[in-house]
Amino acid sequence: MSSPQAPKDGQGGGGGDPPGDLRSVLVTSVLNLEPLDEDLFRGRHYWVPTSQRLFGGQIVGQALVAAAKSVSEDVHVHSLHCYFVRAGDPKVPVLYQVEQTRTGVSFSVRSVKAMQHGKPIFICQASFQQVQPSPMQHQFSMPTVPPPEELLDYEDFIDQCLRNPNLQEKYRVGMNRIAAQEVPIEIKLVNPPTLSQMQRMEPKQMFWVRARGYIGEGDIKMHCCVAAYISDYAFLGTALLPHQWQHKVRFMVSLDHSMWFHAPFRADHWMLYECESPWAGSSRGLVHGRLWRQDGVLAVSCAQEGVIRVKPRVSESKL
Repeated sequence: MSSPQAPKDGQGGGGGDPPGDLRSVLVTSVLNLEPLDEDLFRGRHYWVPTSQRLFGGQIVGQALVAAAKSVSEDVHVHSLHCYFVRAGDPKVPVLYQVEQTRTGVSFSVRSVKAMQHGKPIFICQASFQQVQPSPMQHQFSMPTVPPPEELLDYEDFIDQCLRNPNLQEKYRVGMNRIAAQEVPIEIKLVNPPTLSQMQRMEPKQMFWVRARGYIGEGDIKMHCCVAAYISDYAFLGTALLPHQWQHKVRFMVSLDHSMWFHAPFRADHWMLYECESPWAGSSRGLVHGRLWRQDGVLAVSCAQEGVIRVKPRVSESKL
């Protein structure tokens, strides 16, 4: 995996590399697949959510690693489209089988099937492209937000909330679960809600995000794989924000996940994740997302739909 290179230090914003010996667990473990045969790989698990289902971002990231190993060095991923077809079992590894669907002059397509217990749990198609400069370029403007250096770490924000004696129990339980998780991602919320704001939130959120540890300049393929892992974290939950004070989640899983890669970036540098849910209904929610480099370049766009089944919360006055 090489060419094109991810931005060097001082390019693309979000510098401040940790020492080189603090390698990101996302590279050394989560996305380090074991080759079993030609176009066949085995992936293992690092972090399992409290739902005891496999984290969707892990499956997307590992599938992209497998696909990227089957293309030449002069092409890089520009899009992927995935479907989650069965729940993953965290007790056994995942096998990734790659089909070299098409290898063209400018574009190449790879199909990846993730298997457990002899059945597919996930299918994905990834398209790779040779770098082709174009005079036709445009992008939206990055939202104006405080830089990550001025914001609380997510862990500190959760701790601050838990210290508040007025925090309702329905929020305290969820925040304790979050605090107990060891996620290989760093997050800093932009405009974190106050307790009163939690009852009237829009289906929108923004947070700075980066991989824990050091990845280095490396090549853009690995940074794209890490971004695929990151992109699924807290993404579908955006659709819940206006409803979380009225309803409790019974069941929430991703149905599909799509990504488009626009510009080189480093996944171990801070990027702004802008998420919004334009629609929810029929026990489903739709979310759109954008990952911005600190210098204002739009690096990645994403979209996801998922199943969200809820039940009314019992008011605390009835407890």
